[in-house]
Amino acid sequence: MITDKTDKINKIMIKKINSILIEGFHCANLIMIIFYLYPGSIFGYILYKNSSIQPQITRDFLISSNHFYVFIIFSTIGILAYSNTKKINFCINYLFLLSVILEFFHIFIPNRIFELRDLFGNIIGVVVVVIVYKIKQKYE
Repeated sequence: MITDKTDKINKIMIKKINSILIEGFHCANLIMIIFYLYPGSIFGYILYKNSSIQPQITRDFLISSNHFYVFIIFSTIGILAYSNTKKINFCINYLFLLSVILEFFHIFIPNRIFELRDLFGNIIGVVVVVIVYKIKQKYE
């Protein structure tokens, strides 16, 4: 009887956590799209009062480190949010597509530049998270 109550409480908690993760992913998605499509650097404006300056977290090496970090975090939230649902494959495809489309939009946005190293940073950020997820799934 106690284990039945515990199982029921655990299921409710897991459902609530998944709900929060999904809402968090949707909010992060909206914020990221705004930051990517803004014609300048929002963080540059906040930190330096100059939207033409882009703060750099770490030095770039072959790929853009900023883009890599953003897509690692964003993809992790998305994979965690949808890992226990039937929409996980859609989420993975969405992450890949978004990583490419957002960078290509920089061709058309004033004060933004399309750069291959940014594109590769986006894609590799998604790939790393998906590989970790697939390895985890294989051994569960």
